[in-house]
Amino acid sequence: MGVVIGIDIGGSTTKIVGFDDEKKLIEPMFVTANDPITSVYGAFGKFTDTNGLELDDIERVMITGVGSSYISKPIYNLNCIHTPEFQSIGLGGLYLSKLDEAIIVSLGTGTAIVHVKKGQAPEYLGGTGVGGGTLVGLSSKMLGISHIETIDEIAKSGDLANVDLRISDISKKDMGLSSNMTAANFGKISDTATSGDLALGLINMVFETVGMIAYFAAKQYGIKDVILTGNLTHISQAQEIVDGLNKMFDMNFVIPENAQYSTVIGAALSSFEKKDV
Repeated sequence: MGVVIGIDIGGSTTKIVGFDDEKKLIEPMFVTANDPITSVYGAFGKFTDTNGLELDDIERVMITGVGSSYISKPIYNLNCIHTPEFQSIGLGGLYLSKLDEAIIVSLGTGTAIVHVKKGQAPEYLGGTGVGGGTLVGLSSKMLGISHIETIDEIAKSGDLANVDLRISDISKKDMGLSSNMTAANFGKISDTATSGDLALGLINMVFETVGMIAYFAAKQYGIKDVILTGNLTHISQAQEIVDGLNKMFDMNFVIPENAQYSTVIGAALSSFEKKDV
């Protein structure tokens, strides 16, 4: 069997990955363009050139993502097989986590949550409209900043004590809850709160909201492993927030290596037998 290519097509960003005939991962990459078609061809050309691949080396192309509907013809005479995005999320997350069962969370513009168990079809559980789009939209209005990288940078100087109301702020008694648990996001916002404080508060609100929904999903299945994937996992503060959730709820929230490429990895893996994933 030749190389299997996976392509995850967003509105303007396309991610691409490959597995060789020994099922070894070929380094993933992404490109950005003004429209999905341009983005796909740009990603395909960059990927094959960087990895020294010829068209004859490629066995099949698996595509997923919101922009995949724009692809109705073969790419360079290579037939494209559409694979459901939620299936790709599940397979990719399980592959990266090296677990047999987990809740997979895909943090994109919004958030999707999938339960997946080895040997079984991934199950879409739902999700929330809270995600990267929420972060960018609120930041644009509150801070005049609409780039994730800038939000990330200024949040490094932030202090949640100037923004969030914690359990310790409203009760000195033992309520059976961690004193550091958030009682209300932005519930104690100070008149002197800086842009860094507000940016950190927004990031914390998004991750805590998603984390709580994922926690309830995991409890439903009696498991503790929650794998966070998607572009938003690159936020510098993500790991610290995740560590806090783990301590608070005795969970195993994990951001694996290549988390931002999880869905496209899952798309490529869907070409193999599920029992081998």
